[in-house]
Amino acid sequence: MWTRARGADRTHPWDTRPPLIMLESPAPPAPAPGEDAPAPAPARAAGGGGGERPLAVTFLLKRSDLSGGVRVVRAYAERLRGRGHRVVVVSCADPPEPLLRRLKRGLKGEGWKKRPPRVPGHMDASGLPHRVLPGGRTPDAGDLPDADVLVTTWWETAEWARGWPARKGRPLYLVQHDERVFDGITPEQRRRVEETWRLGCPKVAVAGWIAREMREAGAEDVHVILNALDPELFHAPPRPKRPVPTVGLMHSHARFKGVDVAVEAIRIARESLPRLAVEAFGSGPLEGSLLEGLPGVTYHRQPPQDEIRGVYAACDAWLFGSRCEGFGLPILEAMACRTPVIGTPAGAAPELLGPPPGGEAAGLLVPMEDPAAMAEAIVRVAGMDEGRWRALSERAHATATRYTWDEATDLLEAQIRRVAAA
Repeated sequence: MWTRARGADRTHPWDTRPPLIMLESPAPPAPAPGEDAPAPAPARAAGGGGGERPLAVTFLLKRSDLSGGVRVVRAYAERLRGRGHRVVVVSCADPPEPLLRRLKRGLKGEGWKKRPPRVPGHMDASGLPHRVLPGGRTPDAGDLPDADVLVTTWWETAEWARGWPARKGRPLYLVQHDERVFDGITPEQRRRVEETWRLGCPKVAVAGWIAREMREAGAEDVHVILNALDPELFHAPPRPKRPVPTVGLMHSHARFKGVDVAVEAIRIARESLPRLAVEAFGSGPLEGSLLEGLPGVTYHRQPPQDEIRGVYAACDAWLFGSRCEGFGLPILEAMACRTPVIGTPAGAAPELLGPPPGGEAAGLLVPMEDPAAMAEAIVRVAGMDEGRWRALSERAHATATRYTWDEATDLLEAQIRRVAAA
């Protein structure tokens, strides 16, 4: 086996038409019929905040891990703090492992030792004030500092904050996925997710499709602020195709991420491209994963954030096989590194990969649950001549870099000030 492991409606902000020259910050694009309009951006004076007083803002996480949702919170928290706001992040540690589970592992011959230590999350070494609460209990108001605004970031955090005194911050609910679809969630939990959507506080959804699901369930005061990327973290210079055709993917054990679709597509594509190589990264071990038995894989486990761009840039195409996604940050990150994406129509993929009005597509969309179609797209990209591939690579880069975290933070800051002033 040849396997190595390293390290442990189309109107949107990514329209690839030539940009307009503006003397002021650009207004967000008009929504297509039936689409949700992103919240309007405020004018921002030098130094941020438009001369208004700084606010105390608390972000409440269920836990700090390496998920995209935590990365989004970090991006906002860092920029708000850079604008002079007093930002604190509060998260919960993992609960202690139940003794019964440890006993079962021992009886199975898996050993009696405690589970592996926690993997550092995006908040670690961020420099942000970060308060980690003991796991295994529900946080209460006394665990949080007083604040002007409390940003809840997951349905359980919204439940916890219901009824807390106003001095802990007026609530703003950041919704990054339809949390009813996660693996293992029960019907009772799905009902509770919808109840949090119907809370009276303002909500921010990271994609229009999430906002529509929320409104259909009875949510009100829902605003859309799309995710962005950090161009200082995700970038790559223009480059030629790889000497050996190479695709990449982000590994996850969650079924909805569709890693099985991407792996099967690679197997099929190798019937035409026997030398096809694979670059992948993820937080878990290679052992026991779908990639373990796949030859030709270079796996980067828990790579530092500033090394992930190198994984993206080592590929001719990035595979995104997700069945359901809140947004899909790896699509944007790969494209910013000039790597075209072959993806299913989940999250923001239709807007990012599909052609804008009168323009050419910046990636390749394939049907959901169709490894054969993804394999065909892999072969198509591998067969492109240098000029066609470079043109696709440059369209991907131009699409991904038209909208930044600073612009997204303008929008979120406006919502935070609106909530604080209510």
